[in-house]
Amino acid sequence: MADAHAAPHHDYHLVNPSPWPLVSSIAVTIMMLGAVVWMKGLVPADSGPIALALFGDGQAALFFAGLAGVLVSMAGWWADVIKESRSGDHTPVVSIGLRYGMILFIASEVMFFVAFFWVFFEMAIFNEARAHVPEIGNWAETAAAWSTWPPRGVEVLDAWQLPLLNTLILLLSGTTVTWAHHALQVGDRNATKLGLAITVALGVLFTIIQVYEYQHILHENLFFNEEALNSGLYGSIFFMATGFHGFHVLIGTIFLTVCLLRLLAGQMTPEKHFGFEAAAWYWHFVDVVWLFLFAFVYVAFG
Repeated sequence: MADAHAAPHHDYHLVNPSPWPLVSSIAVTIMMLGAVVWMKGLVPADSGPIALALFGDGQAALFFAGLAGVLVSMAGWWADVIKESRSGDHTPVVSIGLRYGMILFIASEVMFFVAFFWVFFEMAIFNEARAHVPEIGNWAETAAAWSTWPPRGVEVLDAWQLPLLNTLILLLSGTTVTWAHHALQVGDRNATKLGLAITVALGVLFTIIQVYEYQHILHENLFFNEEALNSGLYGSIFFMATGFHGFHVLIGTIFLTVCLLRLLAGQMTPEKHFGFEAAAWYWHFVDVVWLFLFAFVYVAFG
């Protein structure tokens, strides 16, 4: 097979055949199927040796197998991109394309949260109108719960405790990652390492606090108590929006950790550090989304 790098007569980079798109697609599919099986319990423990071999009696084996495949794909794919960059394949034209690609990726992520906020505002603003429909089954109880927002029976979190703390943590992390980026641009590698390490630590701290917050919600049955049985939509929206954001914080933390490891290995320079720049863009996106979540989910309609 001919090498795609042989005697190029243009500024574009034609990559060699790579297994990672196919491998990562298969791994993600396995992981998501495993997540559904694990969460919904679709495979009983007495379903036979084949099912037990695939899923395990804990029903989590398929999910973690897929997750392992995703992590391997991420490491392999990113390593290949780094090698291409260090070998000179990322010409100015290619670098512009990478920037456009990152911008479009963040724009696509924005649309995820637009959908979540759309559902939230639909119910927060028009909850009473939604309740005034013909009664079907136990709809009367649901309509009564939706007469207010948050629905009757839901005990919301105090926005000025853990949510405010996490807001301050993310705002601080936004300043530290900007500091680290500026320090790298002017060639101060020590300040870059310090700023980036602090940002990663703040990302980990945010995740720990959010896990603790979720445990408190579930342990105290704040959204799912007996009185709030007919108002589960609030909990669904809350966990979907804040949980998906928490997943983005986790991904961003991994992204910045990889940048820190590359920085420690001496792989970034003031002139060539788009990986770090892209991670900083992503982190600022995470910060802005959280400000909207805090302002509306926790404060305005909390």
